[in-house]
Amino acid sequence: MEKFDVFLWANEVDEIKNNVSVELFLFNKNYTPYKVRHSDALTANVKAMFMSEAVQYIIKEADKGLECREYERPDGDDKVIYRTDLEKVGRAETLLHLIENEYKDIDYFTDNEYEFKKIKGIIAKFTYLGGEAGMKTFYIAKGIAASSALKGATSWELNGESFEPFSAEVAIKMPADNQVAIIEKNVVIFNQSKFESLFQYDYKTQAIAEAKAKELTEKYKLSLVEGLTLDALLQDRKLLVKKLEAMDIAEEMSQEQLIDYADEMQLDLMTDDDKSIIIMDDKDLTMFVNLLSEDYYVSPVNGRRYEIKSKKLLGEPDGEPPRG
Repeated sequence: MEKFDVFLWANEVDEIKNNVSVELFLFNKNYTPYKVRHSDALTANVKAMFMSEAVQYIIKEADKGLECREYERPDGDDKVIYRTDLEKVGRAETLLHLIENEYKDIDYFTDNEYEFKKIKGIIAKFTYLGGEAGMKTFYIAKGIAASSALKGATSWELNGESFEPFSAEVAIKMPADNQVAIIEKNVVIFNQSKFESLFQYDYKTQAIAEAKAKELTEKYKLSLVEGLTLDALLQDRKLLVKKLEAMDIAEEMSQEQLIDYADEMQLDLMTDDDKSIIIMDDKDLTMFVNLLSEDYYVSPVNGRRYEIKSKKLLGEPDGEPPRG
C-alpha cells in the first residue's frame, strides 16, 4: 500500500480549493451525527476555518521543517503532525460510516429536539472532482465546548450603542485551531490532546488491550459472536484493561479451573459443546476477567457470595509478612 503523503494532499486541495463543496454535521457524545445547514453567505467562512487553515498550515510549515510522523510514536516535537490509520480510531470510523452509508437516516439538528449541550464536535465533509480518480472526499473535525454556546433566551446582542434581543436559538463560538483531518483511510492529527479528547482515543490502553487479547485467545478457548473481537470489546473498558495489565496470563488458572470456579460461585458463565467460553457482550467479558482475577468470594461466616472491588494483601495474624 502506497504511503500517504499529507503534503501532496495539501497542495492538491490548494489547487482546486475554489471547486470544493462542503457539508456540515454536528455529532454528540455517542457519535451520532446530525445534518446542519449553513447559509450561502457562510460558505466562504466555513471553507476558510476548516479547510484553508489546515491546508495552508501544512504548506507554509513544510518550508520550515514540518514533518508528518506516525501517531503511535509521539515525541512532543512542535514541528510535527501525526498520522494514524482510521480503522484504529473506532469512534471516528463509526462516525464516517454513518455519514457515508446512513445519510438518508440522519436527522437535521435542532436545539429543541436534541439539545446543543450534548454536542461533542463538528465535522465538515469536503468533496471535489479528483481527475481520473473521480470524486474525492475528506473531513475536518473539531471539538466544541457546549458550555461556550450562547442561548437565545438568555443572551442579548450589542448592536452599535444599544442592546437588542438575541436573534438565534443558539450561537456557537467555532474553534479556530486545526485539530483533526480524515483523508481517505488516514487520520491526520494537528493537536494530539484535542484529537484524543474528541474521539476518546488512548493509544497506550489500546496497545495493552490488543496484547492482552492475544494472550487470552492463545491460552483460553473463547467463542465470540460473529463480528466481535476481544480487543475491540476491551477498548472501552479501561478498568478491565488495567486489571489484565497486572496479570501474568500464562500463570493464571486453566480453562477447566476457571469454569469450575465459576460453577462454585454459581455464576452464569456460558460455555458451548466443546467447553469454549462464550462472550457475547461487555457483561460476559467483565465476568471472565473478574474470574481470572479471582474477584469472587464466598464468606465462610454466612455463605454469601461477594464480588471483591479491591484487594489488599494482608500479613499473617502474628504480623509476619505473608509466606510466598
